Amino acid sequence: MHLSLRHIFLCLSVALNALCAGAMFTFPLISPILGRHCKLTQPQLTTVVLAGMMSQYTIAALVGWIIDNRGPHCCSLASALLFATGFGGFAWEIRSTPNDILEPVYGAFYRLTFCFFLVGLGTVFAYFSALFAASKSFPNHLGLASGASMGLFGLSPLFFSVIATSCFTDVNTGLLDVRRYTTFLGSATFIVYIAGFIFLQGVPRMVGSISHQEMQAVADDSMIVETTPLLQTSRSSSFSKPSELSVSELLRESDFWLLVLFAVLIMGMCEMVISNIGTIVASLPATSGTRQSILESSTAFQVNLIAASNTLTRISVGPLADFVSPIAAYLPTGIVFPTKHRISRFAFLAGPSLLLALTCAWMVYGVEHQGQLWLLSLGTGLSYSSVFTILPSLISSLWGMQNMGRNFGLMMYAPFIGTPTFSYLYAFVSARYTPAGIGICSGRACWEPTFAFSIVSSFVAFTISCIMWRRWKGRI
Repeated sequence: MHLSLRHIFLCLSVALNALCAGAMFTFPLISPILGRHCKLTQPQLTTVVLAGMMSQYTIAALVGWIIDNRGPHCCSLASALLFATGFGGFAWEIRSTPNDILEPVYGAFYRLTFCFFLVGLGTVFAYFSALFAASKSFPNHLGLASGASMGLFGLSPLFFSVIATSCFTDVNTGLLDVRRYTTFLGSATFIVYIAGFIFLQGVPRMVGSISHQEMQAVADDSMIVETTPLLQTSRSSSFSKPSELSVSELLRESDFWLLVLFAVLIMGMCEMVISNIGTIVASLPATSGTRQSILESSTAFQVNLIAASNTLTRISVGPLADFVSPIAAYLPTGIVFPTKHRISRFAFLAGPSLLLALTCAWMVYGVEHQGQLWLLSLGTGLSYSSVFTILPSLISSLWGMQNMGRNFGLMMYAPFIGTPTFSYLYAFVSARYTPAGIGICSGRACWEPTFAFSIVSSFVAFTISCIMWRRWKGRI
């Protein structure tokens, strides 16, 4: 009974940690109001949100090490303190800025940037605490465990967006009360992650593996395919169990750098859209009604659509990958798959990259008004979540599970390069077509060159995924 109750609280805490980790991604609801209230330019707004997006990746490897050696509960405590400070400081700065200023308040931009930097740090601590608490507690169901926690993380922006529009939006003006909303975020996340610090204690620090007896049982049950080629002596070396590499050895792996380049291109483009969907909406004419009312409702709709597609994809891709691309078990005689291996897991990278190329092509050649942006939000959400869901299992399959947190953290430096590259490309193109230099850019020219560049980068990523698919055919 005690063990059952402990697992209930563990699963509940993992779910809440994942669900509250993505509050930062509701920034598009805030950015148009923040730009008008604090008189920030598009490059400044991009810098504020990038401070949060980028700070996640600066310490990803360190957070992975903490997960492996100290446990997810320590990360939950860190996120509680960081969220409370970051969101609380954000609310204080907005409250201190008068509504009728004509010029930006000196230092406000830097303080807002620092506050969102702290929020980004809190996000990676929160995300890792949920993801690896689930993965390390259920190591034999990595796809389901990581998919469920990532699914709730993907649902987080939708969850907070609904709260923002229903509880903190003025019914008369349709404007979000940013100060009250960020105050709520700081308080709610502090409570959730302090609870996580309590209930996530006891999660295994190192990821376990399937025992030899379990693997032998799988073999005895004849639930494997392709046994003849996999058991040939001439191929035994190429199908050996992945070794646990040191950091220096990992950095000498060509597969690691191919995967990094893929993540730079795909995650960078997706996070640019996620961070700036509010101003992309504002750049286009509304389909009906007053511009202000349509702008606010349309921005919320795009955020919700990204979050919903994010969630559904993360929930479905993990179990689907486990079914069609099972994780291999390694016996002395060769590879054993618990179920039939139908397709490579790299297909879950190739598909999203091709979808993203088509999405960007739609932006360049098709979009004329806000009502057509739903394809951008849907394509971005599906592509981003598919890649993020499949990466942990790919990394563990390529380089083992012992240092899974560290290796995943190292991979997260890829968006550290890609996100600012795509985001500042968008910001400076947008600023170029903003007449007064302060305010929101209007027209297709604000983002058309950025999406044209993204078409090319998506096809490069697709080529990389095909190369790795061919290289690891029949094994991953």
